[in-house]
Amino acid sequence: MGFRLEEVVPWGRSFEEYEGMFALTRGDLEKKLLGCADGPASFNAGLTRNGGRIVSVDPIYRYSRDEIRLRIDEIFDTVLLETRKNAHEFVWTTIASVEELGKTRQEAMNAFLEDYPLGLREGRYREAELPVLPFGPREFGLALCSHFLFLYSAHLTEEFHLQSIRELCRIADEIRIFPILELGAVPSRHLDPVIDQLTREGYRIALEEVPYEFQRGGNQMMRASGP
Repeated sequence: MGFRLEEVVPWGRSFEEYEGMFALTRGDLEKKLLGCADGPASFNAGLTRNGGRIVSVDPIYRYSRDEIRLRIDEIFDTVLLETRKNAHEFVWTTIASVEELGKTRQEAMNAFLEDYPLGLREGRYREAELPVLPFGPREFGLALCSHFLFLYSAHLTEEFHLQSIRELCRIADEIRIFPILELGAVPSRHLDPVIDQLTREGYRIALEEVPYEFQRGGNQMMRASGP
């Protein structure tokens, strides 16, 4: 069965959150960036507005703005309700409450929706998905993968993670993945075996603390580059 919008929970994060999640420096933002599994995040819109170069990929980009907006509206209250039920899994400092979370996410997704038609025409939003991406070797200086790899370890196999990280390292000089926890705020079951295998293959892998934590314990990213 193929990708279907009604099975997706589009949940976009802000430019500022990306800066924190991936410990992005001014030098990082000057590189050609790939955002993988960006969904309705506003990072592409914000970076483009500031003169940066970025392409975001996600299978959701096969759909129109109105279709994505409708799906966001369908799931928005449910996501906040589930967050409230599982509030103990989150750190309520930078974002102080479920209500503030809803406001922050809605603002980010509205910025994405406003930018989306132009970004499609400019080729900044492209329909594609791991573990195979339509780019050449080292086409990007930095690839970022937010809230996809490792987070959905219960649904995505260890082999899928290995193939995906190899692919990201093929097309970018460096990749960063955040978070390295899976749903439930527990360490990803795939993290250690993936690191062990890629290290044996000559990849350079490091786990680094970042200045961002919302999912409790989720304040580390993986940094990787190819052999």
